[in-house]
Amino acid sequence: MFILTWERRSFLAQCGPSSRDPNRRGHILAAAERAFVRQGFHAATMHDVAAEAEMSPGNLYRYFRSKEAIVGGLCTRDLAALADDFGALTRADDTLAAVERMLRKQLVDESRERFQLIVEIWAEATRNPHIATICATFDAHVQSGLTAVIDSAKRNGVASPEINTAFAVRAMITIGIGLFKRRAHEADFDGENELALALGLISAVLSGAARPLEFGPKP
Repeated sequence: MFILTWERRSFLAQCGPSSRDPNRRGHILAAAERAFVRQGFHAATMHDVAAEAEMSPGNLYRYFRSKEAIVGGLCTRDLAALADDFGALTRADDTLAAVERMLRKQLVDESRERFQLIVEIWAEATRNPHIATICATFDAHVQSGLTAVIDSAKRNGVASPEINTAFAVRAMITIGIGLFKRRAHEADFDGENELALALGLISAVLSGAARPLEFGPKP
């Protein structure tokens, strides 16, 4: 499980007091996702979120002070779920089967609209330094979680002890981000086929069959 680092505490600080009704906060975050999907993240306003949540703007600001705070709240919520997923991966006897379950949940079962929102937030991160910081912190947690998964798989003999952990983590992140982007943009995205592709690539990474290619001018 993830330790509550200062970066994650900063999420909670941005989102306002965490002691406020967590069910109400969850309701607002779900409403914000719907508003962001419908209006587009960049165009959506706090008033749009308040209307979707069926509450006054003033009441919304008691829970979240800005769109950036809402993104922080979404990331904090998703980090908790990811911590559970990574914990299950590190405990699994069959790492690849556990990865298949996680990818199915994260990639196939989720709606396309959710991935479109994720891509929009990534785009906003190129313009908004606050969103960029939130995304970078989230990415750091993903990298940390995958590092623990790979190291555990190596210790348990599920992955080759010879593989470079940092390379394996980068490879898995690259596979995941590529599929997230395609899931958002391709109306005919075939989740089962792409899941099989991802598992084949990840299996090659874990076995050591996939490794960085040395290239460049020969001495």
